[in-house]
Amino acid sequence: MSAERDLGALLRGMRPEWNEGRFVFCTLPGETAVPEGLHPVATVLEPEGITLVLPQDTADAAGLRYDYVAGWITLRVHSALDAVGLTGAFAAELAAHGLSCNVIAGFHHDHLFVPEERAAEAVAVLEALAARSA
Repeated sequence: MSAERDLGALLRGMRPEWNEGRFVFCTLPGETAVPEGLHPVATVLEPEGITLVLPQDTADAAGLRYDYVAGWITLRVHSALDAVGLTGAFAAELAAHGLSCNVIAGFHHDHLFVPEERAAEAVAVLEALAARSA
């Protein structure tokens, strides 16, 4: 299946899926590689160090510090990396409900990290946006 670029189709087909678990963002200053034994769901290399998105229990076991606990939502629509407007549309809708959102784009899907205690609400907001877009 090819990736979708049409904003209406992207919104209608989001199918947000709440992944089980609690996830945290940790940073390891000066690091340029994932330390042995850690299996992050995402990594970002920045000049200041490496950012790891990890299950909270993994971060706790490794003694890593964090200050934000997130729920992870995957948009099941196969969005094209050059699609225009999807991130803006769902971010604006979540913001209108007072929900922060950290987005990581994968090759096939967008992954949203929202406050863990409001993840179910975020899914409902996204589902309502999809329904209104139909």
